[in-house]
Amino acid sequence: MSKISQNNSIYRIIDADLNRVKEGLRVCEEITRFILDSRKLSALFKRIRHQIDTLARKIYPVSLLLKERQSNNDVGRSNSYGELKRGNCKDIFWANIQRAKESLRVLEEFSKLVDAQAAAGFKQLRYKVYEIEKESFKKISALPDPG
Repeated sequence: MSKISQNNSIYRIIDADLNRVKEGLRVCEEITRFILDSRKLSALFKRIRHQIDTLARKIYPVSLLLKERQSNNDVGRSNSYGELKRGNCKDIFWANIQRAKESLRVLEEFSKLVDAQAAAGFKQLRYKVYEIEKESFKKISALPDPG
């Protein structure tokens, strides 16, 4: 793979994972806001989403990411195994917090190829998500199962 096409692929990965992490965090934010009625937790999720945006914009211009985006040709686009199976809000929360953590790890790893400080920033944000997950655990686990 040439250096140019490798960089294009890296920016496709960055774009996809920036979208994925923010989407996952937004779902968690909505659950903590509207189902748990937790101002604190929803604010923490919102703050991290905004920190991700701020960090990403410093390193990855939106125009570059959009230029490399190939949503229509993404070979993983139709792979939704397990995504259509959610039994309750707890399942939705846990799936999305995992998605956010995994995406932050991907952003951390691939940012090492572009900007070491950005990689360190994504690592720091990943650890913040670990802490919010821990803080959310008791309240999310206490949600009733439908029945």
